[in-house]
Amino acid sequence: MKIILTTLNSRFTHSAIGLRYLYANMQELQNDTTILEFSINDAIQTIAEKLLINKPDIIGIGVYIWNASEVRELIHILKKVSPQTRIILGGPEVTYLPFRVNFDDADYIIQGEGDLAFYELCKKIIHEQATDKIIKMSAPDLKTIQLPYMYYTDEDIKNRYIYVEISRGCPFECEFCLSSMDEKVRAFDLDAVLQEFNKLWERGARNFKFVDRTFNLNMKAANKILDFFLEKEPPYFAHFEVIPDHFPATLREKIKRFPHGALQLEIGIQTLNPKIANNISRQLKLDKIKDNIRFLENETTAHIHLDLIVGLPGESLQSFGRNLDELMRISSCEIQIGILKKLSGTHINRHDIEEGMVYSDIPPYDILKNKQLSFLDIQIMKRFARFWDLYHNSGNFKTSLPLLWQNESVYKNFYAFGLWIYEQTDSTYKISLQRQGELLFSYLHEVKQIDKQTIAHTMLHDMMKLKGRAVPSYLKAFSNNLRIEAKIGTSGFNKRQF
Repeated sequence: MKIILTTLNSRFTHSAIGLRYLYANMQELQNDTTILEFSINDAIQTIAEKLLINKPDIIGIGVYIWNASEVRELIHILKKVSPQTRIILGGPEVTYLPFRVNFDDADYIIQGEGDLAFYELCKKIIHEQATDKIIKMSAPDLKTIQLPYMYYTDEDIKNRYIYVEISRGCPFECEFCLSSMDEKVRAFDLDAVLQEFNKLWERGARNFKFVDRTFNLNMKAANKILDFFLEKEPPYFAHFEVIPDHFPATLREKIKRFPHGALQLEIGIQTLNPKIANNISRQLKLDKIKDNIRFLENETTAHIHLDLIVGLPGESLQSFGRNLDELMRISSCEIQIGILKKLSGTHINRHDIEEGMVYSDIPPYDILKNKQLSFLDIQIMKRFARFWDLYHNSGNFKTSLPLLWQNESVYKNFYAFGLWIYEQTDSTYKISLQRQGELLFSYLHEVKQIDKQTIAHTMLHDMMKLKGRAVPSYLKAFSNNLRIEAKIGTSGFNKRQF
């Protein structure tokens, strides 16, 4: 009996913790089981070839929003070439109905947490015991699950992020999120988990990404995990997803102690409009949220990643714009702008009729329009989000980008800039850093009517932050005039480059 566990990760640097949980709990079948990971950038027929060359009897595939379409194609090929191979699907994309991607070619589907269920199903297949095609699982007791961390390979540790967790579930009921479907938060045995983290550390692991939905909900556990890292010698990197309104003094003191580049906090803001938040069952303690963001911005070196969503039921572009302006007023951190998705099983569907919510049935199930936003509005905001990543979140134009808005609305001015960029490029991808700079320079001068010398001074400060970088061609005409200024001598510029 040969069993393969596989999935298509969104990037090579990602690793699948779910496969390793299944492998860790295969008991006597573990020696017959192999993990093979791929990415969505790999050719599907090549993936099928690499799977089938092992002549597996069973293939278990993890299905997620980013790989659902590719998995459908993969199953089609596998069944055409090797119809006797049993295919078992699991993961969030097949846990809730309706299935908007057709997985009829699969033999079995495990809905829910499959840590133990996959092993049980494999045993039934081996012994030719009848079972339903769709197997619905209740949440297992986490203390009965074997931990997966020893099954990260040395190659994983060297080249990939190591995904870890200390809990599962979420206590909140945000209607757009699959985690709102969980009944409660369940915790692993923290001492056992920390022992495994220590083993990973001793093997050289330094990049830890926690997949917990609410890391800072349980203060005792959060403090223990932070202590684990604070006791280690940098460099290292730890990523946590945190709730924005819960940063008590003990947590603040520990976060302040992390060295630069060691800590990243992802904070789901989504909206700052109380009416919209209430409409989607999301808790919103505005004063605490703003105070905590200011603390993180001004008193820590943590990298902060804030999330906003376009297309929430009832939220206009004007309301979204006010959200962005307010976040930019209190913070200079990364702001990720996402487009609302309708995930099967979530309660966001209750707004479909009243708010005229129309979504694509093709992954990632983005909203196409609603009563507040037209299809064109959504398209413009998708481009807005992409350009925002290129210009703001990249950090490449930290000094010069604020010339766009100065003391005016960030949203309105960047919106206009995004429209202008798209007119010039007819694209949101394959725009080089050189071209990005040229576009910004032209817009600031031609549209905002800022003099070229002022623009050049700030853009040189941005573009020459990295030593050894050549002066961009569109700034060369200004570099000789600027090199004698005192600020250039203290900005890390190499005068020989001018």
